[in-house]
Amino acid sequence: MVTGVKTALLVTGGDAPGLDLIKHRLEACSFICAADSGLDVLIAWGVEPDLVVGDMDSISDPAILDHYPGTIRHPTDKDETDTEIGIRELRARGYQRILLIGGGGGRLDHLLAIRALFENPWGQDEWLTHRERVVRISEPTSFAVPSGCTVSVFPLSTGASGMSSIGLKWPLAGLCWGPGEFGVSNRAIEPEVTISPGASPVLVVLPLLA
Repeated sequence: MVTGVKTALLVTGGDAPGLDLIKHRLEACSFICAADSGLDVLIAWGVEPDLVVGDMDSISDPAILDHYPGTIRHPTDKDETDTEIGIRELRARGYQRILLIGGGGGRLDHLLAIRALFENPWGQDEWLTHRERVVRISEPTSFAVPSGCTVSVFPLSTGASGMSSIGLKWPLAGLCWGPGEFGVSNRAIEPEVTISPGASPVLVVLPLLA
């Protein structure tokens, strides 16, 4: 987690990691928002949200909303997903970094929608599913990883050029990616990997570690 940055947590429905894997991340977040059935995840963790948003069509028991009077409810027929609504609400409240948790498994269209949100400057900065970590980086960033683990890098729609890396089996230097190109299943050969995105932001996919 980036220190010194106003960070919020958004928990959405779908597969999410266990509390043991993300407890230290919760401590770095100054505000916690649940999007629809993300509230079920927070309840299972024993964590109280500061805000609940969404159309509430997926929540396990709508009666539990009585315990959260500050809920912002939206109609089911709407142009935005509940995750998108949560992100916009957090940006409007001034949060500079958004950590999204959940959304793993489930419907493919929802997964693609979350991936698409990374294309927006106001979209989430990081996404944790039940076993992966996806980070959008726009400057050189180092990651502590087990040696031999899989590290994949994907450009956004603007493509990628000027990249470089330290600690990867197949270096990124000299590569130029256009639409439909990417670097999947690279390998960490050191306990720390550093990736410089070059001219445009890229997505880095790593295993989720405690």
